[in-house]
Order: sequence, then C-alpha cells, then structure tokens
Amino acid sequence: MRPALLGLCALIALPLAAQDLGLPVTGPEFDAYVTGRTLTYAAAGQIYGTEAYLPGRRVIWAFTQDQCREGYWYAQDAQICFVYEDPSAPQCWLFFKGTKGLQAQFLGSDGIDTLSEVAQSSEPLRCLGPEVGV
Repeated sequence: MRPALLGLCALIALPLAAQDLGLPVTGPEFDAYVTGRTLTYAAAGQIYGTEAYLPGRRVIWAFTQDQCREGYWYAQDAQICFVYEDPSAPQCWLFFKGTKGLQAQFLGSDGIDTLSEVAQSSEPLRCLGPEVGV
C-alpha cells in the first residue's frame, strides 16, 4: 500500500477525539520532544504516572506510588509502542502534540484510555525501591 494511502487509512481508523487533535506525532518528532525529559501524565484529572525518556529510546515508567519499570519504545506506523520488563507485551499509543504538551491515547483491546502531559522536568525519575521501609 502506498504511504499516503496507509496514512489516510490510519487516520480514518482513529477515534473521533484523536482526529480532533490533528495528526499523531511521528517517531522522530516524539524522540525529539521526549529524550532527556521526565514527563508526568494524568488521566481524568488525576496523576497517573511518570516516565523518564532516556537516550537510545530507553524509558523508565512508574505508576504513581509504584516501583519503576525499565523498557524501551519504538515507532510502528502512527503508533508509539512501549515494551517493559513486566508485562513484556507491547503497549501502543497515539501521541499528539497540543498547546499544553502531549496527549496520548492507548490502543488496546479494553478500549482507549487518554493521558495528558501535566508536568515536565529534566530531572531523573525518582524510583521507589522494592520493600522500602521493610
């Protein structure tokens, strides 16, 4: 399939809310925006988790008040997919650049969850260790 037609098919398949945000960012655009930064995301107005984006497309993710999980990301068509230590199945998202930062929509069998960037830092992610205080 020709690239222009493939892109159009991907856009048609997007949920209406995703289409309102414009086109998803590409892998190189995502890499340029996130590398060297730590972003905090919220879902429905509540802090959901934080991810540090390291060189070489490596990441460290932590749900709020949870241990960190190391992984990596890769671009697949219009999606940005993440693979973590546990679970190891890819988790793919569509990322959009808005006026207030990144918006992300999860593409999974359970429907779509939407995350919004609410904070950004150049500081490393502070990880809780296993069995802290034991």
